[in-house]
Amino acid sequence: MQKQLPMIQSMTGYGKATLELPAKKIHVEIKSLNSKQLDINMRIPSAYKERDLDIRTILSQTVERGKVDFTLHIEYTDATASSGINQEAVKSYYEQIKEIAQNLQINMPTDCFSIILRLPETIKTEIVELDEKEWIAIKKTINKALEEFAAFRIQEGKMLEEIFQTKIKNIKELLIGVDKYEAERIEKIKQRINDSIKKLELSSYDENRFEQEMIFYIERLDINEEKNRLSNHLSYFLETMATENSPGRKLGFIAQEIGREINTLGSKSNHAEMQKIVVKMKDELEQIKEQILNAL
Repeated sequence: MQKQLPMIQSMTGYGKATLELPAKKIHVEIKSLNSKQLDINMRIPSAYKERDLDIRTILSQTVERGKVDFTLHIEYTDATASSGINQEAVKSYYEQIKEIAQNLQINMPTDCFSIILRLPETIKTEIVELDEKEWIAIKKTINKALEEFAAFRIQEGKMLEEIFQTKIKNIKELLIGVDKYEAERIEKIKQRINDSIKKLELSSYDENRFEQEMIFYIERLDINEEKNRLSNHLSYFLETMATENSPGRKLGFIAQEIGREINTLGSKSNHAEMQKIVVKMKDELEQIKEQILNAL
């Protein structure tokens, strides 16, 4: 039975594998960073270009999302069989350098030979067609690199999960801390309105109407709905993280809803200590949002 993968994986990944053949080694390397879509950048030798689409298909079936750099590099162990110096190219470059030196009346470079060997086409490599047997071996090597790549993503995902759990717990505790200021907040609002009325030095006013307006005003500043919705969003975040595969996008949407409720709490609070709590909540949420960008 295949072991179920953790629910959260990071979009940051790395994996490599090597295939040893009689005359060469083939190195496969896969790296990824966060991206909204799957973006594959491939660097492979020209002899393997015909398998470009096949390799992309293999990657897309496993990687799912992220900016992916795939490299397939050949290291020849029998250099004499695979490459040599292109004497015609070296001679042509030498004649051109000599002509330029004469025309400009400058000395020939002392390290002319080493300069020429770094120029294009001076080393010729024998292009060998990729046979089916070798391709099957390369596919196995790519899958081996992908296994290491997936393990890396899983490990990074565990770290993300721990961060999310800690930050959501911190916001929940801060939300509980709002309750102890609730009664005090309402009394201060009432007192502030009463003081304002007294400063107006009105000889008389309709106390019933005043009471109705007071109730209406306090109801507008009531934060019970916001607290309930925020609590529900926090629980939903943890539930989504624990039950859904690749929940990164959805967690991002939930984090936006959490932010809306925190902002509303801040605008309605009218209390210094509660506003400090809101600032702390925002700080925890921003750290969540930063890490969600890396969640698959």
